Amino acid sequence: MLTLDLDDFMFELKDGAIKHVGPSNRTATAKLYDVEGIDVREFGDERVKFAFEDDDGSQFEIALTPEQASEVARGVEMLESESQIYE
Repeated sequence: MLTLDLDDFMFELKDGAIKHVGPSNRTATAKLYDVEGIDVREFGDERVKFAFEDDDGSQFEIALTPEQASEVARGVEMLESESQIYE
């Protein structure tokens, strides 16, 4: 399940194209639940891409620096040793 929270965005639909026409200082939140597929791979020369997909075909991708990806790995390792969800 993919959820999007687009707070105060304004879009224009013209000739089949969607264009953001509001201010550039807006924020959005995207969440993907019930992930069925995960892929981790190189992305370009300097990034690590995490790709997630649910059973409905919704996809979510994140490109991180190697340092950020290592921080994610350390966080998972910490959860494995300290959290009850891994018991």
